Formats: sequence, structure tokens, C-alpha cells
Amino acid sequence: MLLDTKTMLQNAQKNGYAVAAFNVYSLETVQAAIAAAEATGSPVIIALGERYVPTVDIDGFAEMVKGLARKSSVPVSLHLDHAYEKETIIRAIRAGFNSVMYDGSKHDLENNIRYTKEIVEIAHLAGVSVEAEIGSMARGAFSDEEEGTGSLTDPKLAEEFVKATGVDFLAAAIGTVHGMYQGEPNIDLELLQDIIKRVDIPLVLHGGSGTPHETILKTINSGICKINVNTEVSIAAVKHLKSLLANEDTMHLSVVMESIQSEIQPVMEGFINLFANNK
Repeated sequence: MLLDTKTMLQNAQKNGYAVAAFNVYSLETVQAAIAAAEATGSPVIIALGERYVPTVDIDGFAEMVKGLARKSSVPVSLHLDHAYEKETIIRAIRAGFNSVMYDGSKHDLENNIRYTKEIVEIAHLAGVSVEAEIGSMARGAFSDEEEGTGSLTDPKLAEEFVKATGVDFLAAAIGTVHGMYQGEPNIDLELLQDIIKRVDIPLVLHGGSGTPHETILKTINSGICKINVNTEVSIAAVKHLKSLLANEDTMHLSVVMESIQSEIQPVMEGFINLFANNK
């Protein structure tokens, strides 16, 4: 079933678990994510990053996901991830996305508030919820995200930002990275606690890949309601593809893609089960 992201995350916030948001870019990655959710009996967020829009038709993609979601036995929402351009966000809203993320983290606080507030006003008119970010995550290994400054979220500024913009959920920078860590992760759980004391909307953790499981559980128990995953799924698929092609001279593309879907679904199930926090 297709469910709006805000309701999905409010349920998670109330019941002490987090919803997995998987970055996807093809039919097989979408089908794997929904199949993983169905196998675990959990909701899932299908996230398309703005950086994939040049190669993934946003309207056709939305229709595909909505069609699969309607047949699903579990709640599925469609989310636009890390969008920097208003035009992309408007396209996603028109295409029927349930939520959008405006990433204004490269701007100073005043402009981040101003631009985010504009997006919120547009999206809310269409019944679409908005995620935003304050602070900026660094880019780790094997990531295709833009490089961030790594500046952590200031709890006081987060409170000001949420009140001024009216966003529905907030991505907090607490030391995770996009991609895999280069060195030991340094996640500031005390900072997360300070943010939660000041912000009552659902909080989002970007950078689920490579983060120690015990740390992830601590963030969920502190109040994180949505966790983004991309790189670990990608690594699993690429490793499998290398192994597959190393042992086969010729394979049909349909077989390759089916094999990749079968390989990444258990990886996704692992994350969903972890984030469920024994709910």
C-alpha cells in the first residue's frame, strides 16, 4: 500500500523504531526493497536522489513505484532525496512523490531557512511532507554524494530552523558520513540527545552504511525514525557482479539483473530488521 512518509515516520517515532530509506535507481533495486519489506513485515521508503534524475525519468519512475506499492502488503512511500533545485522538487511533487528533501546545508542558516520555508509552503499545498538538513555530512568511501563540510548540527540552531521553516522531519548531522567510513566512526550520541530535547519532529539519520549496529540501535533508542542506506547495498551488488562475470564468459543481461536483485534483497532485509529495533 502507498502511505505518506509523514504518517510512516510518526508511527515510528511513537513506537521506537526506524524506517529504512533505500536509495534506488532501477526496477530491480525497487523490487528488492519492497520484497525485503514484505519479507520482514515492515514499512519501507523508496528514495530517489536528485543526482539520479538525469538518467532516471522522474515521472516514469514515480508511476513504477506507485504501481508496485499499491500491490504491496506493507506500507511503501516514495521520497525525493537530497534535492538542491526547486525545479526538481516541483517535478517530484507533480509526479506524486509522498515526500521531498530539500538540502540547503551548503547555505548559511538565514538562506537555508529562507529556501527551505519556500519549499515547505509549496509542498504542503500539495499535501507532500518535507525533510531538510542542518549541518553537513562529509563524504566517505564509495559514495556518489556531494562532498560536505562535516559540520555537526547545532541543537539551538536546529530548534530555530524547525520553528522557522515548518519542516516535517529533520536530518541531523551527528558524525555519520555518506558512504563507508575511512577510519573509526565518531558518532556524537550526546549531541543527538541535545537535538531531540529541542526538536519534536521525527529525526533522520543519513549514512546508515558502515555505521556499527550497536550505534545505530542507540540512535534509534534516542529517537531517530528514518535511516538512509545506499552504499552497502551498492557494494554488495558490485561485488556480486564482479564474481559473477569472473566465472562466466557470457551472460544474458536479464539473468545478471535478476541475480543482482536476489543478492541485494537479503542485505536490505538485514537493515530493515536492525532498524525495527525488535518492534
